[in-house]
Amino acid sequence: MTRRPRYTLGMSTRSTEPHTQLHEERLALLARLEDEFADLPAEAILKEDLLRTGISFDDEALLFSGEFKTKSYFIFSFDMVPISEMTRDENLRAPEEMRFSGGDHGYRPTTVSVRVNPASPYRGFVRDGQLRIGCGARELADVELLPVPEYYLRTLENGQPVHEVAPTIEWGYLMYLTVYRKCQYFGFQEECRFCDINENYRQQVKAGRPYRTVKPVDEVLEALSIIGETSSAAKAYTLTGGSITRTLKGESEADFYAAYARAIEEKFPGRWIGKVVAQALPEDEQKKFRDAGIQVYHPNYEVWDERLFEILCPGKTSYVGRSEWHRRIIAARDIFGAENVIPNFVAGIEMSKPHGFTDPKEAIASTTEGLDWFMSQGVCPRFTVWCPEPLSPLVMEREAAGEVQGPAPLEYHVGLLRAWRDTHKKHGLPVPPGYGPPGAGNALFSVSSFMDVIEV
Repeated sequence: MTRRPRYTLGMSTRSTEPHTQLHEERLALLARLEDEFADLPAEAILKEDLLRTGISFDDEALLFSGEFKTKSYFIFSFDMVPISEMTRDENLRAPEEMRFSGGDHGYRPTTVSVRVNPASPYRGFVRDGQLRIGCGARELADVELLPVPEYYLRTLENGQPVHEVAPTIEWGYLMYLTVYRKCQYFGFQEECRFCDINENYRQQVKAGRPYRTVKPVDEVLEALSIIGETSSAAKAYTLTGGSITRTLKGESEADFYAAYARAIEEKFPGRWIGKVVAQALPEDEQKKFRDAGIQVYHPNYEVWDERLFEILCPGKTSYVGRSEWHRRIIAARDIFGAENVIPNFVAGIEMSKPHGFTDPKEAIASTTEGLDWFMSQGVCPRFTVWCPEPLSPLVMEREAAGEVQGPAPLEYHVGLLRAWRDTHKKHGLPVPPGYGPPGAGNALFSVSSFMDVIEV
């Protein structure tokens, strides 16, 4: 294997950012893990660190805001500070995603979701008219931003911006339809401890973003018509929102979300891959999604460890229970086909304080046990890198105790990438559908690197 250049003091520097011991330690960590995990793409290691620690931007970098697609806050905040602490209006000016490449390391193009963190060791800056990313005084890579697509400049007949109704992520590949902005797992006794969906709704409304609790079906169809007319990049849509434990507008969870899918598929038959993120529902409810035209079902199980599931997902434990949740996931194989059942887990919450693992190897072993259990039955979990969002119960509780709820160590995330890749290969599973192309330099999925490490 051809070795890539290591991060050393002799690499490119920029004088506008002080270089501290913290930055040097971060660069040394990246170099060490690239050596230890030489079988993984170097790009994926940096991507995981950007996701777990976020990124800050110089003022000049934020001036690009009129030229690229900014954050839409499509469901969660995915930031490490609340809007109230964004002193430079980063919530309105930071990009949704960025694609880094090149630099002294020779990175292949890698798409990553932007998580705002003014205290991050990584910073976006401009040099010679080019946006770049660096760590302290060390320049790491060039950065490309997605230009504002034509449909982001359009409005519906009632004046609603298209991008508020149907924002796109994954470099335009996925239309993310959060049709219910809240979750009926209310309060600390029911909310998933890592989730900020309800608090994010409140802060966005307070900040003036035109959030509405429920998006009307006709507006979603109108927005998709505009996207369909102006973009060839969109290949899939995800229907999602908070859990419905009772009813919403008189409908159960399956009936509520299936109504959107049915309307979309009737107007745009087979145009896009239809996906739904919902609870692990009974089989008769799952069939409503299938019959409405949904192809891919995401009944997220969040965390594998039984003890942690009960602590971190109290509502799901109370209403459904871990064993029944898993049984329903496996039962979905007979409804959608095993390759189309793709539950998500939140990578890193296994190590959250005060109940999580303290040893990355133990956390990886636990999660790998779950991966092996699902994948041996043809179901392929995917994951999102945990972002310790400040308005989530996990973070607020630690803050109240005078402690910091930091992210899981980078060693955990890199070890998990290897474990996921090897388990996927061990069971001979196909590339998960609905996520775009796989492989380093090709992957579009931006909130973890699982698609980047699939070997093609």
